Amino acid sequence: MVKLYKVSPSPHLHSGQSTSIIMRDVLIALIPSLLVSIWFFGISALYISVISVAACMISEYMICRYLLRKEATLQDGSAAVTGLLLAFNVPTQIPEWILIKGALFAIGIAKMSFGGLGNNPFNPALAGRVFLLISFPVQMTSWPVPKGITTSFTDAVTGPTPLAILREGVESGIPVGNILSDIPSLSSLFLGHRGGSLGEISALALLVGFGYLLHKKIITWHIPIFVLGSLVLCTGMAWIIRPDLYASPVFHLFTGGALLGAIYMATDYATSPMSVQGMILYGISIGCITAVIRLFGAYPEGMSFAILIMNAFVPLINLYLKPKRFGREVSHG
Repeated sequence: MVKLYKVSPSPHLHSGQSTSIIMRDVLIALIPSLLVSIWFFGISALYISVISVAACMISEYMICRYLLRKEATLQDGSAAVTGLLLAFNVPTQIPEWILIKGALFAIGIAKMSFGGLGNNPFNPALAGRVFLLISFPVQMTSWPVPKGITTSFTDAVTGPTPLAILREGVESGIPVGNILSDIPSLSSLFLGHRGGSLGEISALALLVGFGYLLHKKIITWHIPIFVLGSLVLCTGMAWIIRPDLYASPVFHLFTGGALLGAIYMATDYATSPMSVQGMILYGISIGCITAVIRLFGAYPEGMSFAILIMNAFVPLINLYLKPKRFGREVSHG
């Protein structure tokens, strides 16, 4: 008797847990970063997060119910994760209507138009962020300055991110050493006292979540380590050659969306390779592309673009770097 096996679309889980349990653990891992953002930016950080999660969940429900005519898939938790990650990639004082547009694009275009979870080739939250960045560049680059948990919506003050300060200074011909003197210390960058989107400011909080995901075996270390390792290597070589023109690799590691992207978005099951060799190639490529954009591109940050670019190559990576087959061939000769 010949047994037939059904081959389902991605995500091909890297663990034996259900999708809902995995999404729950991802949300738990993001809590430290959310708490830190509330501490530095005030209640507006929580408000933006709630709006983004609600917009993504409502968008997915409406599309499933009235366009696709099928049961809503909210129970898997992926819409909530997309909403929180989208909120982590925007300024805390962004207008609600702009954020809702980003949520509609992330769920409606980047996810559901391809068939829903597992069929989307691009990370929905990053697709929503890039859509907003291109459509509303002023609002998406007006970053709040941390003023503490008591900061109100009307008290928020905007300012450039460390990467933006570095880019503007270098373009003005100012030596990097002088530029960095006006930027918070590495310890402040590590803890989170700097401008930026609400999910990227604290390296410590992101690493705490990373440890939790590793402990729960939700992700493996391969993609984050190779993304960050290649970023450090590329920016480190540039720093060694021209320290007056380029910042240290530690600066690049703790600023921008390096840790947020490497840990929480590059590791997305549906848009990342299945084999270990594929993960390594994928991670190295993301880190190198991010470094090239940061060092030579028009944008001070490059993690979002790098991940989306490599998302497009994942089918090819899976084709040529396939995981080992289960079992073994038996000769009948």
